[in-house]
Amino acid sequence: MSDSLAAAGTAAGPVAELALTGDLTRPARLTVSGLLSWPQHRAQVSFDCATSGIQQHRFTGPFLHDVLVSAGPAFDPARRKDRLRFLIAVRGADGHRALLSWAEIDPDFGRAPVLLAVTIDGTPLDRAGPQLVLPQDRCGARYISGIEAIRVDGGYTVWT
Repeated sequence: MSDSLAAAGTAAGPVAELALTGDLTRPARLTVSGLLSWPQHRAQVSFDCATSGIQQHRFTGPFLHDVLVSAGPAFDPARRKDRLRFLIAVRGADGHRALLSWAEIDPDFGRAPVLLAVTIDGTPLDRAGPQLVLPQDRCGARYISGIEAIRVDGGYTVWT
């Protein structure tokens, strides 16, 4: 942990960190405060939660696509469609996991406005960590709270 992260975490507990790993040229460790430096987008969402019914929330945060592009996904630049083979695995601190395809968030394909939320209903997520927000999903199963890791993977074995 960097000195600034350690200093920030001493007063109110540890600062949640998110690790960007996998097929990236610039893997990174990010915090909510670091994600605040990105352009912030808003999403007013409604989704069905299996345990508590219909949920309605306001989220703000950067687009997942923008954050991952900055980490340098290892696409073959000579092959435009190469990025379509990449998967994005997201894991929360509670073990909850979800999988997305790169095509889902890519502006040239699905263009889904997936957020790495830094606030929920105006409340900062500094200590809990960012939340994955998929405004296009009717079900809340892929809304991952307290994200601790995102892995970009383009190297899985192709079926024969």
